[in-house]
Amino acid sequence: MFRFFRSSPKPTPADALAPRSKSAVSVDAPAATRQSWLSKLKAGLRKTGGSIASVFTGTQIDDALYEELETALLMADAGVKATEHLLKDLKVRVKEAKATEPSAVKGLLIEAIADLLMPLQKQLQIGEQKPMVIMVAGVNGAGKTTSIGKLTHHLADQGASVLLAAADTFRAAAREQLAVWANRNTVEIISQEGADPAAVSFDAVAAGKARGRDVVLVDTAGRLPTQLHLMEELKKMKRVVQKADATAPHEVLLVIDGNTGQNALTQVKAFDEALGLTGLIVTKLDGTAKGGVLCAIARERAIPVYFIGVGEQLDDLQSFDAREFAEALLN
Repeated sequence: MFRFFRSSPKPTPADALAPRSKSAVSVDAPAATRQSWLSKLKAGLRKTGGSIASVFTGTQIDDALYEELETALLMADAGVKATEHLLKDLKVRVKEAKATEPSAVKGLLIEAIADLLMPLQKQLQIGEQKPMVIMVAGVNGAGKTTSIGKLTHHLADQGASVLLAAADTFRAAAREQLAVWANRNTVEIISQEGADPAAVSFDAVAAGKARGRDVVLVDTAGRLPTQLHLMEELKKMKRVVQKADATAPHEVLLVIDGNTGQNALTQVKAFDEALGLTGLIVTKLDGTAKGGVLCAIARERAIPVYFIGVGEQLDDLQSFDAREFAEALLN
């Protein structure tokens, strides 16, 4: 799931997360856990994939099939640009494969979607900087604070020391929720009731450096891109974090709700323009009919999807794999 940089020769436990090494080792979920999660992903995307897969139940490959597929992809919120790209790509693949049965076209579409999504597949890398400062943004209700809690669990489980910053000071419940995650994961938290979010972020980064933490996770206030004054507050937080560490933030992640379809793409564009996003976490893919939005993101704003979530359990947040997602989408 994460890529940790390790020094060579093999480090002792004390320096196992030594920064700035050129070698790397991938740490992923156990195979059994991954398979269980994939089953949830397939079940979650059934509403999306069912409408697309039904197109291939006919008897011939003709204009009507492509028209039905176009409608199904648009209904799945793949977006106009991605839909046009996939149809053009698919027709080339059908011709080259000399496919004659609609059922064969389904497999070719999986390949086309996997190739489209491949630029989004990237691992979160931990260890090049210490501390690695990660800002996490998102609108209210997207699952931002919960995703931070799950991410903290996975990082701590893999041996990284984490410090949380409760910079969502506009909502008391957010601080309390993050405190619960800090207690559950046995990590420290910087929290100040009613404090300026930028000040909390600065203090957290400074504390992370002083205490030798591997990762500082900054929870920011949930907001809509249309709330311009709040978006300006996010920009301010980023500037202040850079005062505490000129190289930070090293990652700026946006949590988006997979159920919101094209609205998710709008959020990605707005937050990217304001903050310069480095990665995405896509949540709530456990029952959406709009899972095609990742195709739209890949075509219009190809920001890496580090993780996707399909439920409330800790292991329900897993790394994104383009081919796995494409296969689950048309399962």
